[in-house]
Amino acid sequence: MSAALMASPVRAWEPDQLPPSYTLGLNAGTAHMGFPDGAGGVLGNSATGSTLGVDTIPTFDSYFYYPGFNTTGIHQYTWQYRMVGRAPFKGGEDDNDRHDDGPVTRFRAPVVPVTVDLRNADGSPRFVNGQRLISSPAAYVGPTLASPIFQPTGYSSSFIPTQFTDAILRAEFYGVASQHWHTLLYPSVKPGRTMVLVMGTYRFALNGDGTCCAFILVDETTFRDALFPAGGPTTIIAQAITAGDITTRDISTFLFPNTFLYQNGNPSQCCILGFHNYAVGPGDQSNGWMERRYVFNYSSWVTLGLFGPSSFADVAVLSHELAETFNDPFGGNLVPWWLAPNGNCQNNLETGDVIEGLPNAMKIIHLGGTAYHVQNEALLQWFAGQTPSTVINGAYSYPDPVLTTPSVSRNPSCK
Repeated sequence: MSAALMASPVRAWEPDQLPPSYTLGLNAGTAHMGFPDGAGGVLGNSATGSTLGVDTIPTFDSYFYYPGFNTTGIHQYTWQYRMVGRAPFKGGEDDNDRHDDGPVTRFRAPVVPVTVDLRNADGSPRFVNGQRLISSPAAYVGPTLASPIFQPTGYSSSFIPTQFTDAILRAEFYGVASQHWHTLLYPSVKPGRTMVLVMGTYRFALNGDGTCCAFILVDETTFRDALFPAGGPTTIIAQAITAGDITTRDISTFLFPNTFLYQNGNPSQCCILGFHNYAVGPGDQSNGWMERRYVFNYSSWVTLGLFGPSSFADVAVLSHELAETFNDPFGGNLVPWWLAPNGNCQNNLETGDVIEGLPNAMKIIHLGGTAYHVQNEALLQWFAGQTPSTVINGAYSYPDPVLTTPSVSRNPSCK
């Protein structure tokens, strides 16, 4: 219990209440026996068109060559990937994809603010010291839209100021794509939604003035059930789809106020601050009976200091999740097994997971007099083991050169 709380005897202490300092010791997230270091990868230089037979956002498919093992432990050399937007390869754009300013893909990017309503076990509204336990992201919506995620900023990968995610994608195809090739997000704020949670599925910490909440920890399974359409017509995403607030042609964000997830019913197994995914809906006659895919991310706004000196704050989670969405919109891009400097061992194209938690993971960008925190991202060249990297200055991460050497293929599970 913190000294500040001990000095306020008028405030009751709830069994599921946590001190504001609780997150300081938690992780914010999200021996070589493989192939020899000299086996550098090669990126492909052609692409196929958008995903067929699915009603969803425009994408392109390409590939790289790099020896490695697939999920089942079988040796594999060719790795296909799918990314958002139009293909970057010069001369490969469809004439129908061209505009006056070049091969630009524009995505609607709805932002749905989600309020968290903490209830008693019987579902009735919960009060602590006379204060209702309800936490809203309203104060964070404006700063999110004004951040480098959606506002143009100068980057070395673009001839003109652009958005963070476009700058990452342009860095990966620097020297390949035309200077007019861009993949841009056009945000709009949609009506807010409310996620109701009952006692036993969450923990909370109050602000210094006793209001709710400095942060909220939620059981991951409960959270997913309340978010995804499979949970019923009243779930957050189902409501947004029914209202037409998000569509299959959008890249949507569900913005939460300092709301983090814990696993296995144990609050100490924390914290998941965001994820990207897609919700599935059935087709009908109007869309040719194609499966509908609604691409989205859940991202928490994070108040600076909640995770100590890591500077993992404000739009850092959103930068991580949207960069990964651009690189792997459907979570199906498998790559050779990799072991990151932060200890993560995976075999997917999760650009943020490689760098998260490192001392130099964050980049501060000043925009409109505000300091925003975005996360540096691993690039395709790192996963493909390309030597040397074709990115600006031979980098393997962007915007900052956090990674200076490529990934080395590992045995399955990095064993």
